[in-house]
Amino acid sequence: MQKLKGIKLLLVDDEPTILEFLEMGLVNEGFEVQTSQDGMSAVTLASQFEPHIVILDVMMPGMDGFEVCRMLKKQGNVAVIMLTAKDEVEDRVKGLNLGADDYMSKPFSFEELLARIQARIRNQFPNLLGEVVSGPFRVDDRRREIIYKEHVLELSPTEYELLKFMILNQGMVLSKTMILDKVWGYDFVGDENIVEVYVRSLRDKLQDKDHQLIRTLRGAGYRMDLA
Repeated sequence: MQKLKGIKLLLVDDEPTILEFLEMGLVNEGFEVQTSQDGMSAVTLASQFEPHIVILDVMMPGMDGFEVCRMLKKQGNVAVIMLTAKDEVEDRVKGLNLGADDYMSKPFSFEELLARIQARIRNQFPNLLGEVVSGPFRVDDRRREIIYKEHVLELSPTEYELLKFMILNQGMVLSKTMILDKVWGYDFVGDENIVEVYVRSLRDKLQDKDHQLIRTLRGAGYRMDLA
């Protein structure tokens, strides 16, 4: 998995199952992730790891999320998204007054959390959304260009999103269903064989006649191989 220009996230929650779920999902999205289960160790880890964004639970034993947020904001430029099981205005106001940048109530969808993380990156760390370099590819999201072996590829919007998704997940088996969800969207209702059409087009543009770059795994999907 290629890291998205070194974007680092620190997850702080005293519930191991939540940490495991969020860590797996965020690593899969390309982030560099560290975790902590209590406030004091989170503050210490943050000083060493220097995360760009901290996903911080409010209700923890010992040092609660409010105090952690206050201390993190003293350490430097970090975006804090606070999580709480309570949807109370008082908690929300208290967290924001201590410097929290956003607030989410449990339970929440992973897609919403990801959208809020991306919003914080755009607002506070726009320079991190520049280029992702992976093997012979260079993905420039600001210009919506993909450069392959120093040549800019002529891609349709869907081809761009599909190739970017494969590059960012190089080495992983990507099923047609996964590709449709991520590239076409969860509400796509067409034929899943549309993926084959676009993969064929990408292979032509990459001159991947032997399918050594985009491999087909029968019954499983595709894998971008940059080894």
